[in-house]
Amino acid sequence: MKRRTFIQQTTAAGTLIGLGGLTLSSFSSQTAKRITILHTNDVHSHIDPFGPNDGRNANKGGVARRASLVESIRKDNPNTLLLDAGDIFQGTPYFNYYGGELEFKLMSMLKYDLATIGNHDFDNGIDGLYAQLPNANFDFVSANYDFTNTVLDTHVKPYKTFLKDGVKIGVFGLGIELDGLVGKKHYKETVYNYPVEIAQDMSRILKEDEQCDLVICLSHLGYYYKKNPDKISDLILARQTKDIDLIIGGHTHTFLPKPTVEKNSEGKNVLVNQVGCYGLYLGQVDFYLETGKEKKAEGATIIV
Repeated sequence: MKRRTFIQQTTAAGTLIGLGGLTLSSFSSQTAKRITILHTNDVHSHIDPFGPNDGRNANKGGVARRASLVESIRKDNPNTLLLDAGDIFQGTPYFNYYGGELEFKLMSMLKYDLATIGNHDFDNGIDGLYAQLPNANFDFVSANYDFTNTVLDTHVKPYKTFLKDGVKIGVFGLGIELDGLVGKKHYKETVYNYPVEIAQDMSRILKEDEQCDLVICLSHLGYYYKKNPDKISDLILARQTKDIDLIIGGHTHTFLPKPTVEKNSEGKNVLVNQVGCYGLYLGQVDFYLETGKEKKAEGATIIV
């Protein structure tokens, strides 16, 4: 009961945001369909919670606690997706010893629906990542990594669609440029393609061809780079594309108490969110959809 109250209080901090529908008529959350998106990023093999003496992170995190939160939210709304924005691997001895097996098995137990690939997920090489795929009962998406001449060919799709309560949701993935971050021998023949054009292609396919009601980008590009503002990031991606409703980010370990609202190339709202790192927080974004009405959303970050 305490946990449920906490979740309700935390989510109440988010305000309803219009997402650029065709009409602006009155909105009722009682008659709208609610789709809940839960997300993590840059967990970096943190399985256990932080200890009581771990400074500002004391007693936070841990997969078991995250599982309890996810279970409570799914009970409240069965129309929920659980997503991860990459860098699942590397950061604790669990990865050094098990090579990612434990991370994927635990994520499968939490019933993750989808993930994208971060640069640290290549830390045991592309062959090491491939070797662990049988332990993942969820799919991976990446639209701008071309794995044609690698062992991951056909194992990573550009996008995936889901149907929840009659609402079709399309999710595609984007990864950061590996050159300079990852040794060539680790990613081998993986080809990086510039994300903006790929994202526009994906959002068009999902919106027009797949007829998706919601379009989500799982990004490991980074939130924003102050020292290099022209470097491709989630905020730049949001501004230069259209038809994306939510960008779930990773890589820069950016903590956002609630999603950033950015204007896309058509002047419509797009949400950008990222929840720090190490499994300390769980992101939650609720979308409300009603026929003939503007899409609405509210988001919050839950402390684990």
